[in-house]
Amino acid sequence: YSKAVLDHQTYTSTTIPYKRGQILTSNGNILAYSERVYNLILDPKLVLSDEKYKEPTLNALVQCFGLNRQELEQTLAVKKDSQYERLAMGLTSDEIADFKALVADTKNNPNIKGVWFEKEYQRNYPFGSLASSVIGFTSSGNVGTTGLENYYNSTLNGINGREYGYLDSDSDFEKTVIDAQDGDTLVTSIDANIQSIVEEKIKDWNEKYRDNYYKGTGSINTAAIVMNPNNGEILAMADYPNVDLNNPRDLGKWYTKKQIKRMSEDDKMDALNEIWQNFCVSSTYEPGSVQKPFTVACGLETGTIKDKMTFDCDGYEDFNGQKVRCVARYGHGIETVRKTLMDSCNDAIMQMSYKIGKNHFTEYQSIYGFGQKTGIDLPGEANTASLMYQVEDMKPIDLATNAFGQNYNCTMVQMVRGFASLINGGTYYQPHLVTKITDSTGNTISTVEPKAVKQTISQSTSDKIRDYLQSVVKEGTGNTAKVDGYSMGGKTGTAQKFPRGNGKYLVSFMGFAPYDNPQVLIYVVVNEPNVADQPHSVFAQNIAREILE
Repeated sequence: YSKAVLDHQTYTSTTIPYKRGQILTSNGNILAYSERVYNLILDPKLVLSDEKYKEPTLNALVQCFGLNRQELEQTLAVKKDSQYERLAMGLTSDEIADFKALVADTKNNPNIKGVWFEKEYQRNYPFGSLASSVIGFTSSGNVGTTGLENYYNSTLNGINGREYGYLDSDSDFEKTVIDAQDGDTLVTSIDANIQSIVEEKIKDWNEKYRDNYYKGTGSINTAAIVMNPNNGEILAMADYPNVDLNNPRDLGKWYTKKQIKRMSEDDKMDALNEIWQNFCVSSTYEPGSVQKPFTVACGLETGTIKDKMTFDCDGYEDFNGQKVRCVARYGHGIETVRKTLMDSCNDAIMQMSYKIGKNHFTEYQSIYGFGQKTGIDLPGEANTASLMYQVEDMKPIDLATNAFGQNYNCTMVQMVRGFASLINGGTYYQPHLVTKITDSTGNTISTVEPKAVKQTISQSTSDKIRDYLQSVVKEGTGNTAKVDGYSMGGKTGTAQKFPRGNGKYLVSFMGFAPYDNPQVLIYVVVNEPNVADQPHSVFAQNIAREILE
């Protein structure tokens, strides 16, 4: 009997779309949200089922949506048996209000038929390009393409609902609704104020040095990370060039119309992928002298370097006739451990590396996390394992150059994570962006606690490193980054890019404040500054100082 009844019923089914979860800053500013929009759907079969429906329906469509009358006539003629033709997408409730009012006025407009609105959600980014490489964006179908949108795609997405309707044997309409389950919301550690300042200062610097350089920027890449060194939370992460998340496939900001016209589809995709890439986690490079505090800490921790030791810098070290030079071509003279870092002396650091030895050095590079992924909650983190020397492959010249940050590769997030442990007492935290996940009503589902992975160095070694690095900023190579009225520590970096001697450099600055109890850590990298004389960390120092100010 049940089967007989069911056989006589006519079913309809409609999808009820879920709402993708939001992405928020640490203080609740909305970085990404989904807004309900409507697609305009035409049912040609119904419109043509009675001749009195056609004219009023087409008139209403032209009047309310500015559609082309001729094209509508064509659609009805060609698709006369169709019950689903999409005429417009992404309409707001305001944009459909006039049409709905006409339909609701059944006394004056009884014959507007065969038009309905399909509900869906459209992803919006209120701040446009702010934190674009961190947030990422979605493609059609709520698919996270880059950034947090990609990494947390399944968390942000919900489950569609369904509405089932049928006419029973008495032609009464019955309906069953299964509600959609909306996606969860991410609360991040990003501070909107700090993030906007970082991006503003990076942009200002690039505009100052652009001079028709690479894609109209002042460098190939300029990037910065601001981190809480005591728990691994990322307060800001930015690189330049960036992208407008509401229009992420627009190349017009970086290329001329003529250049874009000459591009093949593959060329365009390559250009987009380059802009979408997050330099802070996906790009590898030789870090230069920001490595030196790691080398000194390794020596102090293993007892191979003592605070009272001195080293004679004559401007170079000789490896079987191959001279590896210091920045001071004729030497710094006698260097203490402290002054080695203040002067950023390559020669003294190379001499330290002999005392440390390749076994201790490679062991501590691993302890610091170089060659390992950090586990940050972003997609596309580079794997640098193959870009590090193993103890069995390391020759004396490799040890010496690695000790001052050349001849091995790292990522920005690796470097800032390891450096945090040097200044926070030795605790090595996993860097992260999401601090809490809530449901669509705001109830907390889970909290992301800081993850202390290991101890890299002792408290006493950390105290010494901080003290040395304060001298670097007060009296040494990092003086340009000093913010008046605040105690700071830091280290400069100038890395000669491969092939050596081509005049191309990556310059950087790592700074923290206050020096005795660091609450903020900043790392700025400028990849090939657009100047004739590149090897000067002051470019990165100036950006860092302006951000900190």
